[in-house]
Amino acid sequence: MDEKAQIEELVKKLNTASEVYYNGKDEIMSNYEWDAMFDELTELEVKTGYIMPDSPTQNAGYEETSGQKEQHEYPALSLAKTKQVSELIKWSENRDIWLSWKLDGLTLVLTYDNGKLTKILTRGNGTVGTNITDLKNSIKGFPLKIKYKGHLVVRGEATISYTDFAAINDMIEDDDEKYANPRNLASGTLNLDDPEEVKKRHVMFNAFTLVHIDDNIVSWGERMNYLEELGFNVVKREACTALTLPDVVNKWTADVEQGRMDIPVDGLVICYEDTDYALTGSVTGHHATRAGFAFKWQDESVETELDHVEWSCAVSTISPVAVFKPVQIEGTTVTRASLCNLSEIERLGLREKSTIEVIKANKIIPKVISVQENPENEMLHIPEECPVCHAKTEIRISPTGTKTLHCTNLECSAKHLKKFTRFVSKSGMDIDGLSVQTILKFMNDGFISSFTDLYHLDRHFDTIRQMEGFGEKSCENMGKAIEKSKTVKAINFIYALCIPMIGLDAAKKIVGALGFDEFVNRLKKGISFDDIEGIGSEKSASIFKWYAIETNQEEFYNLLEEVTLTDGEKVELEEGTCMNLTFVITGDVHSFKNRNEFKAYVESQGGKVTGSVSKKTDYLVNNDLHSTSSKNTKAQNLGVPIISEDEFIEKFGKERN
Repeated sequence: MDEKAQIEELVKKLNTASEVYYNGKDEIMSNYEWDAMFDELTELEVKTGYIMPDSPTQNAGYEETSGQKEQHEYPALSLAKTKQVSELIKWSENRDIWLSWKLDGLTLVLTYDNGKLTKILTRGNGTVGTNITDLKNSIKGFPLKIKYKGHLVVRGEATISYTDFAAINDMIEDDDEKYANPRNLASGTLNLDDPEEVKKRHVMFNAFTLVHIDDNIVSWGERMNYLEELGFNVVKREACTALTLPDVVNKWTADVEQGRMDIPVDGLVICYEDTDYALTGSVTGHHATRAGFAFKWQDESVETELDHVEWSCAVSTISPVAVFKPVQIEGTTVTRASLCNLSEIERLGLREKSTIEVIKANKIIPKVISVQENPENEMLHIPEECPVCHAKTEIRISPTGTKTLHCTNLECSAKHLKKFTRFVSKSGMDIDGLSVQTILKFMNDGFISSFTDLYHLDRHFDTIRQMEGFGEKSCENMGKAIEKSKTVKAINFIYALCIPMIGLDAAKKIVGALGFDEFVNRLKKGISFDDIEGIGSEKSASIFKWYAIETNQEEFYNLLEEVTLTDGEKVELEEGTCMNLTFVITGDVHSFKNRNEFKAYVESQGGKVTGSVSKKTDYLVNNDLHSTSSKNTKAQNLGVPIISEDEFIEKFGKERN
């Protein structure tokens, strides 16, 4: 292939990968591979002088978000990058500089005029972005109003923490729909049409530069301090010089290597303290030469031999994990790396006993990036049966062409992972130490297929002690937590059973009105629960539908043999904050998941919710206080107070499960 054809092929591959990278889709290339390919393209362009208009060296991004497109007032260009600290020192020119994180999210540009937020644009291609101002109440980290009344433009990164990323992925049942990483999730989230759904995902804005302010503030450090004064969440930073820079880089790198970062980062950035000097640089390709300089860690790749592929079933997706001979990477011993799906195995050309190249992407996540050598006649075996229930497997192809392996058994116990998670949660049986990953591991190893099996895990402790990540102390703590959970409140026990529509609030009402023994008596005799305030016919029917399933009934009585219940007798409900008050709730809500949850809370606190405003109404709750709706008008005519959801919470609290 000649050099021109090489360039065209590289541009095509890089742009395809970038389209995935920026738009929240399944990844097809690691950052390590992308950087290596980008460097190769850059060298070829310099050598030949042949540069394609759509080359990633000439564009800042690749974004296809729906919505109104607008031109940036100030181009949001990328930064030049290096993997050598010596290059950072050379660039600093013995001037005062600042070091900060290169955050791994989605760049946003915020504009303020007359003290109000007027616009939020995504970076887009650096020149044109997408207007997402409608999400202003759904993203944290910036104020809607500021004391500064001039024209202000702020650039920052929208990120989702590793903690929130894990929690969100745990709630997604199908592995095909899980997000690859926090940046992928952040990008996908800002493409959503529902602001309330965006709000639930805890997107955080991190200001990393004050692009424009009418006042003359030359110091970059003072600019960032001023943003903090105005109420912005601002990226961590440290002042340094060419002399101190190596030590500062090492110190910050150690934070990543030792797992102290919950916010995703993929490098460091240095910039000049003198912002006037920074503006004097030229624009080359898709970056300004003095706007800043990005440092990306030199990923350490290590060769090792694949021992086997472990197949793990969650819900119905059976996911492959590479298990290889132990290697030291970035100071830690690594033996495993996710392979994501069958398409990734095919892309790598992986076989049994392959010699593979492994990195820790961004110094955190182990990843197989290539196959260096394959033994002959050693094709990788794709399981024909589920590792949990041993039912037949099938390969499915998604609309994007991704191949995944699935269990065909609709009753496979792995599909009940969320139920096990609820069972062991603090609101349920409160069995500490049984994470989603641990439960899944035990299910795949055949240790648990029912709730009752958790109370006999000690039968497998000899095996568990030998498993990676466990040991004597882990088993001891697990045993103590399981034993402790055997004494449980009746309310929590009912919640742990995972009866559809019966949450903690409904469990409280049932136990409060009847006591646990009468609850069991009614189950046996088929006596409805619809006479209990706040339960009603729908929830009552749901309880009996659950109880009619033979396996549920068997599990219920088996568990009663294992546990001792407290608060089993009828108890008087405590007076709630809404006792004897009548509310009407209208319009959208933001703190509660929906109006049904809002209603359930009011009822749990002794209040009542009706559908129309009358003389008996104590409060109308409407976040649009100045609405001219019929309910607002009637409330005003009757003298019924109209309060917002926030005012309701301030007056009457909110249950935190």
